[in-house]
Amino acid sequence: MSDTPLDLPDDEEGTEPEILTLPLDAWHRVRGGRMVEFAGYHMPVQYDGIMAEHLWTRESAGLFDVSHMGQLHLTGPDAATALEALVPGDISALKPGRMRYSLLLDEEGGILDDLMITNAGDHLYLVVNGAVKWDDIAHMRMELPDEITVTVLDEHALLALQGPKAVDALSRLVPGVEALVFMQAASFDWNGVPLGISRSGYTGEDGYEISVPADHVEALADSLCAQPEVKPCGLGARDSLRLEAGLPLYGHDLDTNTSPVEGDLAFAISKRRREEGGFPGAALILDQLVKGPICKRVGLSVEGRMPVREGAEIFAGDDKVGRVTSGGFAPSVGAPIAMAYVDAAHTALGTALEAEVRGKRVPVTVAAMPFIPHRYVRKGA
Repeated sequence: MSDTPLDLPDDEEGTEPEILTLPLDAWHRVRGGRMVEFAGYHMPVQYDGIMAEHLWTRESAGLFDVSHMGQLHLTGPDAATALEALVPGDISALKPGRMRYSLLLDEEGGILDDLMITNAGDHLYLVVNGAVKWDDIAHMRMELPDEITVTVLDEHALLALQGPKAVDALSRLVPGVEALVFMQAASFDWNGVPLGISRSGYTGEDGYEISVPADHVEALADSLCAQPEVKPCGLGARDSLRLEAGLPLYGHDLDTNTSPVEGDLAFAISKRRREEGGFPGAALILDQLVKGPICKRVGLSVEGRMPVREGAEIFAGDDKVGRVTSGGFAPSVGAPIAMAYVDAAHTALGTALEAEVRGKRVPVTVAAMPFIPHRYVRKGA
């Protein structure tokens, strides 16, 4: 998810990191995917155009290849309790088949990565960001007890099928997935191929993430794209969709200089962990929860048509009060939007500020996120 260089574990000092290929690399190229380097991989940025793919996903179902992300198994006695020493979530309370968004933290409360954690019954299944996955793995292997085994699923691909018609397409191929609700996961069989499927994603839409053995991913992608609701989509649309959904991107909106409270991710600190602490940086983070952070991630609506990109400085009069971390044109909003870190005194909704773009001041307003309402399918809905 981040464009920071991939830290490969076996590189010799001073050598250029190898750009890796995804199991679907040839599949993307045959279908006209425009390939770019991202997170250490050759990945498709678009097929028919970012605008078209974005709007198709909002209306139907887009298929995204996210196989660059790290898929891990944690096994061993009381792995959930052990993992709680590294994250602020209540992992021990996670029931089988349920998943939770959480954060790997350093000792100063900085965010090493954001990740998804699933209770898969006899193990935990983790999905971490591609650009930092080897750092995450090294961190977990160093910090977790020797009895906990970290296994990298490097023979598996990961597909994200996102959009309101994803359920129609996938349930036709894999009956039973329609019974899952947001943040539930289960194992399924597709023509004898074992699939790990969760009802989740990072676009704000209903949809699924599908873990599949790499030697079967091409057949599965073909079958999904044979459904009338599904088209392949690239990284460009994935980024504009998650921006409209108000979802932060590691390496851009989150990093080790950011705490969960500053990143507007306090929801990831469960009630029990707030009472008990016991996670990295707990003293600083719990203090921020009480007193408030000195700055915070906010959404910005942008006046006019000029996009405000990452790195643009934010001003209140002559005072520099923040910096944009993600920004661009939002196809479903029909206007530019952005995320920024802004001093606490300027985070109230409706606050009028300015962004500096190529030497010009562009009016912006602190806006509620998400910019487009989430359409997750929840229990009882």
